[in-house]
Amino acid sequence: MTAKIIDGHAVARHVRQECREATEALKRRGVHPGLAVVIVGDNPASQVYVANKIKACEEVGLKSTVHAFAADTSDGEIEACIQRLNADPAVHGILVQLPLPSHFDVRRVLGAISSDKDVDGFHLYNVGGLVVGDNTIFPPCTPFGVQKMLEYENIPVEGQNVVVVGASNIVGKPMALMLMQKDATVCICHAKTRDLAQFTILADILVVAAGKPNLILPQMVRHGAVVIDVGINRLPNGRLVGDVDFEGVRQKASYITPVPGGVGPMTVTMLVHNTVQSASRFAQNAAGL
Repeated sequence: MTAKIIDGHAVARHVRQECREATEALKRRGVHPGLAVVIVGDNPASQVYVANKIKACEEVGLKSTVHAFAADTSDGEIEACIQRLNADPAVHGILVQLPLPSHFDVRRVLGAISSDKDVDGFHLYNVGGLVVGDNTIFPPCTPFGVQKMLEYENIPVEGQNVVVVGASNIVGKPMALMLMQKDATVCICHAKTRDLAQFTILADILVVAAGKPNLILPQMVRHGAVVIDVGINRLPNGRLVGDVDFEGVRQKASYITPVPGGVGPMTVTMLVHNTVQSASRFAQNAAGL
């Protein structure tokens, strides 16, 4: 068996086309979806990520604005900017690019964003919505992208054994909650898990987001499993790899995502999707629907 490779670029193109059509429909109703990005400092990686997000917005017709601040800007100034954006009816999504400089209280800054405009899905209200199964909230973009990939490939989730390796607030925990909502049986593993292989070998669907190259080896994966590699690691030779031994595991899995070109393209795409959804809710509320 050789696994089918899930092409993240293809899935992203499909979702972005849907976003483009929805954006055009909203514009015909007089609503121009808009995303505001707040970036603090001059972190080169953050600047690249922001540029990619702006490019994705342009691709589907969203209006995007960047609010850039020096690294020594105070919490109060950033929170004041966020409050202005919360009150701006032309802004439907607000994103604070992470990481922030070390002197910031990240939870406080993210908490200043209106939950109605928290298209990154990090606000405590939206996180709580995942726990109670509220489908009106914004899911975090990376696990939402994984869910879309499974749907695109018609991979069943209901009743499946799912193992999530990695318990971060950004990927692992919300991923587990989202799959539980789809009636999967979910196990979360993390850095303190003993004998990781005894859990991963049971997985029908294995989602790995640990940030450790070659953590998952072929002998840890059962034949026919679906393997979603969220990890991205740069080796000393500059090559990007995931958390999974791709060449080895693809000989046992039924589906597998590559790195790069797998989950990565979906993260920005789902940010765009959430912004369009926010603008659509705004239009419905304005129309009294």
